[in-house]
Amino acid sequence: MTNTDSKKKALLISNLALEKKAEDIRVLDMRKVAVFCEYFVITGASFYKQARAIARYIEDLLAKQDIRLYHSEGKTNNHWILLDYIDVIVHVFHEDARCFYNLERLWADAEQVEVGFAIGS
Repeated sequence: MTNTDSKKKALLISNLALEKKAEDIRVLDMRKVAVFCEYFVITGASFYKQARAIARYIEDLLAKQDIRLYHSEGKTNNHWILLDYIDVIVHVFHEDARCFYNLERLWADAEQVEVGFAIGS
């Protein structure tokens, strides 16, 4: 997969999250700061059921496009759901967990990608 494809996938995922009313969506370009993936998509949810719905929606629509999920975690607790697509890792946080783990600060050296809609909407 090329970087262009990975970036398109990350932007697609961010838009799918927005369709499910995810909050404060961020896309981080991880290529200069990590070797395990190319992009992070970080989203928030006010409610646990919303976090689960966002993750399920992303997973279902990507599967319909033959984009295979490699690994997932957190689907039973809904505080932090991780979807690993190898080149793109999706983090769906309940707002409390997002504040606690603060991945944006942890990976502050990663460049934020313009997502094409108002961040925080």
